[in-house]
Amino acid sequence: MNANKAPWGGRFHEKPSSLFLQFSQSVSFDWRLYKQDIKGSIAHARMLEKIGIIDQKESEEIQRGLTEILEEIEQGQFKWSTQLEDIHMNIESALINKTKAGLKLHTGRSRNDQIATTMRLWVKEEVQKILSLLSRLQAVLVQWAEENVEVVIPGYTHLQKAQVVLLAHQILAYVEMLERDKEKFKECYNNADVLVLGSGALAGSSIELDREYVANLLGFSRISQNSMDGVSDRDFVLDFLYGASTLGIHLSRFAEDMVLWSSSEWGFLELPDAFSSGSSLMPNKKNPDCFELLRGKSARLISNLNRLSILLKSLPLTYNRDMQEDKEPLFDSADTVERCLEMLIAMIPKLKIKKSLCLKQSEDSLLFATDIVDWLVQKRIPFREAHHKVGELIGYCQKNSLSLDAVPSSVLDAIHPELSKQWKSFFDPHKSLERKKTMGSPNPDLVRKRILFWKESLKSSLGS
Repeated sequence: MNANKAPWGGRFHEKPSSLFLQFSQSVSFDWRLYKQDIKGSIAHARMLEKIGIIDQKESEEIQRGLTEILEEIEQGQFKWSTQLEDIHMNIESALINKTKAGLKLHTGRSRNDQIATTMRLWVKEEVQKILSLLSRLQAVLVQWAEENVEVVIPGYTHLQKAQVVLLAHQILAYVEMLERDKEKFKECYNNADVLVLGSGALAGSSIELDREYVANLLGFSRISQNSMDGVSDRDFVLDFLYGASTLGIHLSRFAEDMVLWSSSEWGFLELPDAFSSGSSLMPNKKNPDCFELLRGKSARLISNLNRLSILLKSLPLTYNRDMQEDKEPLFDSADTVERCLEMLIAMIPKLKIKKSLCLKQSEDSLLFATDIVDWLVQKRIPFREAHHKVGELIGYCQKNSLSLDAVPSSVLDAIHPELSKQWKSFFDPHKSLERKKTMGSPNPDLVRKRILFWKESLKSSLGS
């Protein structure tokens, strides 16, 4: 195939404009699909041999030529040409230069079903990488939680101190989020696990292709049942971008907690020098740049999902050239997710919890107001009445510049005759957590059990 000749052949009498070729080329980014494209072409060649379109010798020449091209690409010796528009035409042209049998390879297929198949193979492989990284990050978080399982911190609502929790319990909250992220990516894998090769440009082929055979060769669990849907479906890419954007939101929320924890106002956390930066002006600064960048990366993950959603929303069936724009957001999100996960896996073991400051912050007597309400309820005082009485106590403390644990017995006895006897026991953070009864609460025994659950659950995915 002549690099200066348009791949669509004799229909056109003029050469494509060089400006148009540069504008329309995708090989500058879709070259990343070369392994999957070659894998799909080898399977297609084997199928063409099986049904008698090409003979064994031609099949062997095609497969040998494609393998040589793969090696050339991986060794950096392959020359990509934007004159040939995309990855498919580049590889096919190189194959034809190696063997005339390459002229027969495109029998029964279109670039429409070829790219859809190639992208599905790529997404399946990328999902497996991300699932592995997610499990590794979960394991790092579980280890961090276990190392700090005795540490008590204030939990917050509305960025105001609310009740005491175990630091490990908050860390495990992110392990739960990551598990949901894994489920989204698993669903993406399942939706991508469909062979669409054989759909042709949109209407299949009059040649009786053995699609089941190709599906088996390429590791697809099932075959698409509508050729028009097969070439135009990019839902599996949307699934990937949705999973990536949700993961980005979760990582951003974690990063925000770490930014707050490392601030002088919170003081729970000391950042490692190796993952922090300073100020070009202020020598006193140690900035949480890594976590701030993690927050920022979530914006591009969300925007990539929006970008493809907007692209697809008004496209008529079947394939439209607009769909060339599906790859860059996919690649960008995959790269971004991998870098974020790798960064956290490396950084979290180096974070240092300031345990004494955590405990000090957890001794604010107002953090135990709900414990007092619960105690009154167990003494048969209606919840709303108990809530109101404790609220009045807090108002009394504010008016008299007292901490809640310093309320006089005479005031307490007016609420309940046994309250003053129990009063001091309410303000021990560890006892407060031990009083928690509900499943999923930060009760120390429940948190330890959950840590053991995750350690056992992650063994299989970590290969241990």
